[in-house]
Amino acid sequence: MNLEPTEEQKAIIAQVRRFVREEIVPLEDKLDPDASELPPEDRERLVAKVKAMGLYGLDIPAEFGGPGIDMSTRVLLAIEMGQHRAGLYVPCYGVFGAAGLAQLYEATPEQKEKYLFPMLRGEKKAFFGLTEPSGGSDPARAIKTRATKTNEGWVINGSKVYISGADKADFGLVFARTDPERGRGGVTCFIVETSWPGFHVRRVIHTLRSSHYATELQFDELKVPDTAILGELNKGFAIANERLSRQRIPYAAQCLAPAFKAHEMAIDYAKQRETFGAKLASRQAIQWMLVDNEIDLRQSTLMCLAAAAKCDAGEPFRMEAGLAKLVASEAAGRVVDRSMQIFGGAGMTKDFPFERWYRELRIRRVGEGPNEVQRHVVARDLLGDSLR
Repeated sequence: MNLEPTEEQKAIIAQVRRFVREEIVPLEDKLDPDASELPPEDRERLVAKVKAMGLYGLDIPAEFGGPGIDMSTRVLLAIEMGQHRAGLYVPCYGVFGAAGLAQLYEATPEQKEKYLFPMLRGEKKAFFGLTEPSGGSDPARAIKTRATKTNEGWVINGSKVYISGADKADFGLVFARTDPERGRGGVTCFIVETSWPGFHVRRVIHTLRSSHYATELQFDELKVPDTAILGELNKGFAIANERLSRQRIPYAAQCLAPAFKAHEMAIDYAKQRETFGAKLASRQAIQWMLVDNEIDLRQSTLMCLAAAAKCDAGEPFRMEAGLAKLVASEAAGRVVDRSMQIFGGAGMTKDFPFERWYRELRIRRVGEGPNEVQRHVVARDLLGDSLR
């Protein structure tokens, strides 16, 4: 694994870093501290700039119109794109585009025309419906939503919880149990349109994320055709699991973005702030906090790049992705916490972005698979059959 970025990667990194510094950060001075969207005119202007840079739709494969960058480059860009107030959950406020539901790359040609391509063009919004009230850490076994076969297709009954964006979506992926006797092997993925009778957004759930909420969904005799099945019958969880493992790598790197910025701000502040006649930077307690920040950031970056390298090489990377997510989410929280402490009382105010990063990073230890589950998965890979 070569840890030094290539000349091409360095050029892209510099381009994105300049974009964040010159285009995103100045706009945040005019936005509410908890803002998650840009005014339409600013968004349109910046999307046009990103498209001119050739970087729109970073996670979209080249065959579907994206730039087709490798995972290692994606990790490096994730760290750069999120170094601003809203950067943890809304890197550059989404002007670089998104891949949407990557599971749809496995769709039939007809499904791609109806759902995937409009989603990639930004004409349709989608949601991912996996987690249920009965459990989210082991979704395949916790799924109680049932899809029952009929002469005309399927009828879905059940509920989902903590689903992002379902109230504004045109369609989504709903994972339902089609064989009650088979556990993970009895789950099927359905493409469901939110306008179909029987689909209900039951309630909105507010979370620690700024200007964001999740939803709870209810399916009451929701009728779907056979053509709504994504992939194969009873193999829906395999579709979900493979893509979730891949997404954990940039998710982990994204945790580090605000942590790098917080560390940079803490260093600058320590050099300027005086207490009891001396700079904060001269205090050993502050020096050690900054050194611990540096250790956390370097270790986490290496973990993310190691996972990305295996992914790019086509080797199994589930363990590495889980480790990267686990280490980066916890390390980033520690870095922001120490940086807030260095800033003292000022660090607790909305004049600085620390409190938003602090709140939102707490979610990352649960999102994309709780860290306890990541530890379980890694232990299972290490110990193998002895756990059975």
